[in-house]
Amino acid sequence: LKRLAAFVPRPVPGEAGDDAREAEIAPMVTTLLTLAILPFLSRPLQRVLTFVNVGGTLAKGADTLVHEGIRVDVLDALAVGLAAANGQVYTANVTDLLLDLGAYLEKRTQRRSDRLLRQLLRPQPAMAWVERDGDLVQVDGDQVREGELVTIGPGEMIPVDGRVVDGVALVNQASVTGEDVPVRKEAPRRVIAGSVLIEGRLRVQATQVGEDTTTARVARFIADSLNRQSDTQRLADRLADQRVYWTLGTGGAVYALTRDLTRLQAVFLVDYSCALKLGTPVAFKSGMQRAAGAGVLMKGGEAIEHLAGVDTVVLDKIGTLTHSDLAVTDVVVLAPDRGCNERDLLALVASVEEHASHPVARAVVDAARDRDLEHISHGEVDYLVAHGLSADVGSGQILIGSRHYLEEHCGIDFADHEETIERLQDQGKTLLFVGNEDGPLGLIALRDTLRAEAAETLARLRALGIHRLVMLTGDRRTKAEAMAAELGLDAAHAELRPEEKAGLIEQLQRDGAKVAFVGDGVNDGPALAAAEVGIAMPRGADIARATADILLLDDRLGAVADARAIAAGTMRMIRSNFNAAVGINTGLLGAALLGRLSPVASALLHNGTTIAILLRALHGVQAPAASVPALPAALPAPAEGQSASMSAT
Repeated sequence: LKRLAAFVPRPVPGEAGDDAREAEIAPMVTTLLTLAILPFLSRPLQRVLTFVNVGGTLAKGADTLVHEGIRVDVLDALAVGLAAANGQVYTANVTDLLLDLGAYLEKRTQRRSDRLLRQLLRPQPAMAWVERDGDLVQVDGDQVREGELVTIGPGEMIPVDGRVVDGVALVNQASVTGEDVPVRKEAPRRVIAGSVLIEGRLRVQATQVGEDTTTARVARFIADSLNRQSDTQRLADRLADQRVYWTLGTGGAVYALTRDLTRLQAVFLVDYSCALKLGTPVAFKSGMQRAAGAGVLMKGGEAIEHLAGVDTVVLDKIGTLTHSDLAVTDVVVLAPDRGCNERDLLALVASVEEHASHPVARAVVDAARDRDLEHISHGEVDYLVAHGLSADVGSGQILIGSRHYLEEHCGIDFADHEETIERLQDQGKTLLFVGNEDGPLGLIALRDTLRAEAAETLARLRALGIHRLVMLTGDRRTKAEAMAAELGLDAAHAELRPEEKAGLIEQLQRDGAKVAFVGDGVNDGPALAAAEVGIAMPRGADIARATADILLLDDRLGAVADARAIAAGTMRMIRSNFNAAVGINTGLLGAALLGRLSPVASALLHNGTTIAILLRALHGVQAPAASVPALPAALPAPAEGQSASMSAT
């Protein structure tokens, strides 16, 4: 027992402190002292001291009976009280000791499962050097104000989410993403609180501080998820409560037949409730902790339960099956007679697009920066969601966006350039259309790349019991069908408007499918909410992550298969623990009914079974080998460049 108790660590900040621990240990110490004193007392005094010692158990049973009805505490109180009343003082005190020890270890094991999760979500404290009134002052990281400039040197932890405004550095984000590979950071890239600067120096403008940082938001996410109760957990609680009545009825029947109080005490001390009620939430929390170590954040046991039950996975194409980073491949000038060349066109479009945050805009701006193109002055930018941008440049207006936007909304006809447009689209490229009041100006072609692990991940999902794999995209049908054939998908739905995605999810559900949807864009929110399980990629928009049941913490599609494996393994463990608890306790109950089990042995074996099941649940399922091996010290946040996707075709 000492070795078992040593397995469970001491409390940490946020858990029960020393006073609570002493309160849990005190009844056991009192009982041990009582057992040591009993041999030196007369028989009447032994009974008095025993009733005083077990009074806490009797009072707890009475209180439970009055306020909650018949629960396991009532049966324990009956068993201990009957032994004490019958003069079995040693039996009563030893049984009470075993009950207290079992309760103590159960609480400690539960706290360990919470502790493992809270370790993940507790951001490590960091100091920050902030520029204030022309001086560099050091303050607590949570005292940095939004918009302030923070200087970070080698070996220092980044205290805020922000954008690099000056400097170049290598940053280790292992504590945030679980990936122990330093990444280069320079203006205007994003940095995340909790990562560590390895080499170089940065000046960062704080964009999210204190409770708004990524680690703090994810901390609240998991803290809330600890209180979510799944259907499985509710079922376990209900069955556990039902078995209390079964034990009570069985005890009454055996006493009516045998008039044997010892046998009745042994029956009452066989308790299904603890193993059933405690094993399930501990297993869920352990599954959440394992998933976090594999780069997956789950919103409680309900997300695990639902993911284990899905048979269909629907994946958005952009940012999910393909990398969300686009690259400019072609700059096509459609009106060379107006004195515009490729460099001028790209510089003009990038100067306007730098005010947007979607992947297409980032790709254009990066292409212009790589070519050292100068910024072109322009007027205020008008942004029409999912269509395009417009801005005054010189004496006219430039219009940038989808073909539908420029032709239907702006009256700019690209029909004369159909051959060029079709050639680029047949190559699988996304097109950004550019025009002004005089007509078409040009095209900028971009292309995303299929994730290297896409085919392997889809094969793993099939091996893990997924029967149907479906892709959704706004791309042209021929392009979508070619990718579906390459990946071996069961279906591909193309040329979709954003609002149609949720409708397709609902149609699959009406056909009897249990659906998980994987997406990342602002337009994916309805689909993520409609599916049984919504899974958001880390580069997704804020609304996608808020809507999702599961967040991927690093930009790795294989984490979807890891999440399914952990969810399925956790549910298998819960079922096997449930069967073990019922089977073993039923065997103990049978032995108690036949008089083969004393009350002390009954309490010892029952509590031993409960602790064994809890420790097995706490150990949990192992994270898949393909996942990130190291458990992150703090919870990650979305990867760099989070934003909504803009339809550009």
